[in-house]
Amino acid sequence: MEQFSNVLQVPFHRIEDSDHALKGRWNDDFFLESKPLVLELGCGKGEYTTGLAQIAPYNNYIGVDIKGARMWKGAKYAIENDLDNVGFLRTHIEMIGQFFAPGEVSEIWLTFPDPQMKKTRKRLTSTRFIELYCSFLKPGGIVHLKTDSNFQFQYTHEVINANGFTIIDKMEDIYEAENLKPELNIKTFYEKQWLARGIKIKYISFIPHQHELIEPDVDIEPDTYRSFGRGAVAVDE
Repeated sequence: MEQFSNVLQVPFHRIEDSDHALKGRWNDDFFLESKPLVLELGCGKGEYTTGLAQIAPYNNYIGVDIKGARMWKGAKYAIENDLDNVGFLRTHIEMIGQFFAPGEVSEIWLTFPDPQMKKTRKRLTSTRFIELYCSFLKPGGIVHLKTDSNFQFQYTHEVINANGFTIIDKMEDIYEAENLKPELNIKTFYEKQWLARGIKIKYISFIPHQHELIEPDVDIEPDTYRSFGRGAVAVDE
């Protein structure tokens, strides 16, 4: 990872009390080309980050995760396939505001995040994280959620309603849709396994704001199935 030119790894102690030097300068100093900047938070193996970059080369993409062993695969794929509009940032998502300046990011993708059914503050669509996203999203910037979790999907919808966010699109089973957008048809390692188990893939996109956000006071039925272990094998399409 340290030898990959498209990867930035930042130990916690280096940004604990200060912003990173690339904050506000990703297009100028990292990509060396000015394009709309799109983040995938919790990118895992980078399949979605690189898939989006191939579909939309007019954007610059950064996959963010703390697990370098997974991210390595996507970073290597991007280099081998000359994807100059792809970068990877290894850090905690809680620290993301120290890397991006106000208005620097156009879109955020959340692909199959842990629904964190018992810990609201850890959910990537909680008001805690949305306030963080709004600190660097441009006005009108979009948040995309693609998930197998009905709990995550319903919770996010409740957050949107409670705070008056603008919904762009909402789909309870994306593969039932006609003329599915290419960016939603990217299938990750784990998504193929969800589909093989008959689990519907859901999607919602919205424009958030940062003013006086409130958590929804609702009970949401938890998911009844368990995630995969490390030994799970991908299922071919």
